[in-house]
Amino acid sequence: MSAKSNRKHVFISHHHADDEHVSKLTDLLTKRGNDIRNSSIRAKPANQRRLDEGRVPDKVLKRLLRMKISWASTVVVLIGKETHSRPWVNWEVEQAHQQGKRIVGIYVRGGTEADVPENFEKYGSALVGWNTDRIIGAIDGTENEFQKPDGSSRTQVNPSSRSVC
Repeated sequence: MSAKSNRKHVFISHHHADDEHVSKLTDLLTKRGNDIRNSSIRAKPANQRRLDEGRVPDKVLKRLLRMKISWASTVVVLIGKETHSRPWVNWEVEQAHQQGKRIVGIYVRGGTEADVPENFEKYGSALVGWNTDRIIGAIDGTENEFQKPDGSSRTQVNPSSRSVC
């Protein structure tokens, strides 16, 4: 298989506190021969401060995020301890749905079923634990299962809203 066929354009939606897991995820997938192109925002400290202080208008941020989500073929949602309470993650999942993107949830260490964002429950395509084969399958669309953090199966909350292309 060529490197080009292993190229994956993703947008990784996550809580800022889970930034370290973004690098862990891309490193994990790269070690398996995947060429991961991530369009998500990872703000440098000075820019993060501007964001935290509300110095970047929401409409500017939303326009930027819509463009970055549009570029990706799959939106990956890292599900950590506080993901469910992050309004921007929920907004990104809704945007991904509106743009017809595949939406994949991945539990990070400490993430539970209670941490799954509301819009992911509505629009998610697959939900997997931290397992390389499962993650790659979910991103590629060959894995459509919804799992608990331990890897066992769980019921989809709203399966009628999902379609397979």
